[in-house]
Amino acid sequence: MRFIHAADIHLDSPLRGLSRYEGAPEETLRGATRRAFVNLVDRAIRLKVDLLLLAGDLYDGDWPDYNTGLFFTTQMARLNQAGIPVVAICGNHDAQSKITRGLKLPSNVTMLSVDEPETVHFEKHQVAIHGQGFKTPVVWEDLTENYPQAQPGFFNIGLLHTGLEGRPGHATYAPCTLDGLKSLGYDYWALGHIHQREVLCEEPHVVYPGNLQGRHARETGSKGATLVTLVDGELETLEHLTLDVVRWERLEVDISRAQTADEVLQSLGERLQEEVASLDDRVLAARIITVGSGPAHAEFVGRREYWINEIRNLAVQIGHESIWVEKVKFKSSTAADLEELASQHDAFSSLLDGLELLSGDEDRLKAIGEDLFSELERKLPLAWKDPEAGGIAPTSIESLREALGDVGHILAVQLSQNAEQSR
Repeated sequence: MRFIHAADIHLDSPLRGLSRYEGAPEETLRGATRRAFVNLVDRAIRLKVDLLLLAGDLYDGDWPDYNTGLFFTTQMARLNQAGIPVVAICGNHDAQSKITRGLKLPSNVTMLSVDEPETVHFEKHQVAIHGQGFKTPVVWEDLTENYPQAQPGFFNIGLLHTGLEGRPGHATYAPCTLDGLKSLGYDYWALGHIHQREVLCEEPHVVYPGNLQGRHARETGSKGATLVTLVDGELETLEHLTLDVVRWERLEVDISRAQTADEVLQSLGERLQEEVASLDDRVLAARIITVGSGPAHAEFVGRREYWINEIRNLAVQIGHESIWVEKVKFKSSTAADLEELASQHDAFSSLLDGLELLSGDEDRLKAIGEDLFSELERKLPLAWKDPEAGGIAPTSIESLREALGDVGHILAVQLSQNAEQSR
């Protein structure tokens, strides 16, 4: 017996902020969650699995229109024709109270109750599934306190959307503990809500499959679902199924061994060639980050816009439409040069000392940011300030510290150029 455990589909997620990215493949990105879900259904049919479990957040919120629901029922009808049942629960994004539209689901789909735990049996495979969905978007109580104990003679599966004991970047909805899950005696816990794949425990198996499709630059790496194989009522294997159509990655480029920015680009080109070779018809959404210390950093920060677009140009030439550079961040430094300049006890070294002191004074930095940029922040479009879409807040401490670091490097470049011209 085999089943697929998937979660956090977020159908028709808006992928906020795309319009402000020059050259972004908007059509591909906006359709990514649907195409990933089609991949899931295709794989389930091809593997002839016996069951599909969906652990919450099937939708990203209320349907903008009925097309979202029609798309879902179409895919469920395909599974119905293949004889594959589906058991699902609501999560915080698609809680019962948030979804104002609805369509009758095909007979193979069972949505578990949001009022109390419900159990579904599949006698043919001796499998019992216990679960409860979210009635409202915010659930602070431990839903598993009312889940039944494992039923003898069955492979017991717990279906739950939960923040468990807390995970960075996710609200601790329906909080519970590993010990609490173990106490119910289930054989497998099919969890949802956390977008990073993780096997929390193996006795019993407690699994987050991660989301089906990464939606922004913080959801990197392979995304998909988990295939579970049972043999004689015992869990035999877990396998990650890669189903995403857009792969978000953070590509770090060490500039330490390069003397010029062109040499850094050559190294980046080699890295991008490797990425293209492994894409398998996916689109790579890459955030390029320079790291390390070297003279090339001065070129980057001295002509930031030019080099950002040269990097985008390189990606286009290598990957055509298969690589999109979402953002370029110059996190490298010319630390050795700045240290030498700072030791010269002149006006420039005093300025560098002042920048360093300011960077370490969070209160002063916050006050300056509010004085200088609060009006700008109010006027920026919401999408430009959305961290999930790669936006920045002009008054954030992190952004201001990054800007101060760039100021030092830019001034160092100008000083070096002036010194060179005066010789």
